[in-house]
Amino acid sequence: MTRHPHGPHHTHLSRRSFLGAATAAPLAMTGVLSLGAGTAHAADSAYVMCYFTESTSLGEGTDYGLHLAVSTDGLNWMPLNQNNPVVTPTAGALGLRDPFILRKQDGTFVVLATDLKGTDWTYVSQYIHVWDSADLRTFTGYRRLKLHDMNTHSWAPEAFWDAGRRKYAVIYSAVNSSGHNVIMVNYTSDFVTASAPQVFFDPGYDVIDGDMAIGVNGVNYLYFKGDQTLRGARSTSLDPGSFTPFTTGVAHGGTEAPTLVKSLTSGTWYLWGDTYTPNGVFYAWQSTALSAGTWTALDQKTYTQPLNSKHCGITTISTTEYDNLVARWGTPAWNRLKSYNNPARYVRHSDFTGRIDPYPIDPPRDSQWKLVPGLADPAGVSFQSVNYPTRYLRHYDYALRLDTNDGTSTFAADATFYRTAGLADASWASFRSYNYPTRYIRHANYVLRIDPISTTTDRQDATFRVGY
Repeated sequence: MTRHPHGPHHTHLSRRSFLGAATAAPLAMTGVLSLGAGTAHAADSAYVMCYFTESTSLGEGTDYGLHLAVSTDGLNWMPLNQNNPVVTPTAGALGLRDPFILRKQDGTFVVLATDLKGTDWTYVSQYIHVWDSADLRTFTGYRRLKLHDMNTHSWAPEAFWDAGRRKYAVIYSAVNSSGHNVIMVNYTSDFVTASAPQVFFDPGYDVIDGDMAIGVNGVNYLYFKGDQTLRGARSTSLDPGSFTPFTTGVAHGGTEAPTLVKSLTSGTWYLWGDTYTPNGVFYAWQSTALSAGTWTALDQKTYTQPLNSKHCGITTISTTEYDNLVARWGTPAWNRLKSYNNPARYVRHSDFTGRIDPYPIDPPRDSQWKLVPGLADPAGVSFQSVNYPTRYLRHYDYALRLDTNDGTSTFAADATFYRTAGLADASWASFRSYNYPTRYIRHANYVLRIDPISTTTDRQDATFRVGY
């Protein structure tokens, strides 16, 4: 099997459905913009992300099943099911990569994914994984769909509704007779059988990870990875071979898995990308017009990916669907804390010292905390370690370290803090010491301690985002 040429693993194409109503009725609406995998709908108010997980060491935090997270803004995400898979393939490689959720024309969902578990790039599968789902709370009809007979992969499947053909188009990356990776297409009405494959997009060089935005002011957009960057092509048609590249590449190092997301509250578009190392870091850009093909990098303060997430797909959902997903799969029992002025870094313990370090953190549980009622005052909070549950963050000589609760009143006081509005940004959080009330948790040279706060830098050092 030929693996994609740039980077150690192929990330799946991001696919997204901009459709929202949780209804089984056909979505034949007027004035509706067709985007990506589905159709924009007035009921859309939130997003669901699908992904798989990998840790840096491919150890704890690695799982090749279907994971889900939800968001109200498309930028900051809450993993469902404690960041565990909601379903896992039972055939083929017994694992998946590059999942994608499509809202079908009848309002239900179909899930597609690459047939591969782990990083054995020599594994060749002409198949992709497929599930049906009415609501993303149950998954039925599991099967594998064969796309071709070539001796090559079927990477990063995405699908969209081709209204002219009255069929769904399944696009994916493969090596065809050209000798390099291209984006192929098969057409299907049921995701059980599919037409013969055709080349959908081949600009003459390796391309993988296609992601679509359809019918944006009469133009269709295809974003893809080429030469380690994210690039765009466009066409007024959905015909194979009709797309023409028109942008320069954007990247943060080697970047793949482009994911286009339209804001539900403004005209802004977001472009997500994934670095292609295990436990890759997501980066995001924004644009006010797809037609311009220009993107501005977002400050990492504005977005947070799910823990250990890899190659995502994002789909819009309604408020009811959001609430039902949270009710079904639950909210995380833990939090992560992101630094305000070093937003690539998260609070973690290392050798039982409290500090902020760059994501990804391995093992990931070093950066996961249970914010429990304060040991000295339940109106405050204490930070209980997830992987050392008898230990809490406490200050000692003003430095924060992870110590075992010895049951004393001194320990309880040292380990208790009051959560306040963020000193640098009121929408974030700061933490004031219980027994040294003029001091707050802050980082200094990336190490956590409690200090008095007076300067702008102090306030930034003492501000954190409590998320997942």
